[in-house]
Amino acid sequence: MDDLRNSRCVDLPAGTPAMAPADVEAAIGQLHPDWRVDEGKLVRRFEVKGFAPALLLANAAGFLAEREGHHPDIGLGWGWCEVVFWTHTVGGLSPNDFICAAKLDQIVSG
Repeated sequence: MDDLRNSRCVDLPAGTPAMAPADVEAAIGQLHPDWRVDEGKLVRRFEVKGFAPALLLANAAGFLAEREGHHPDIGLGWGWCEVVFWTHTVGGLSPNDFICAAKLDQIVSG
């Protein structure tokens, strides 16, 4: 996972192919086990105690997204925050999604 954490997101122009299923399987194995692939998107739902921790997590994901230039969909409510990565320009998953997920794992785990 250190390779993902130490990598940076790169611009992927339209027409760049999405990751092959075997590459997705290899990459997801480097993340926290709560990450899952759902309809071609990388998803993790975080369960927390209260609204403030969910908001803090959403803000951390947003800060990471700005730093990497790769923006997830983020949802939150009392006791939960869900982060969804996928790469619009490739129409599926790219290494950028796994890089950001690994970095978010690092932020959350301290």
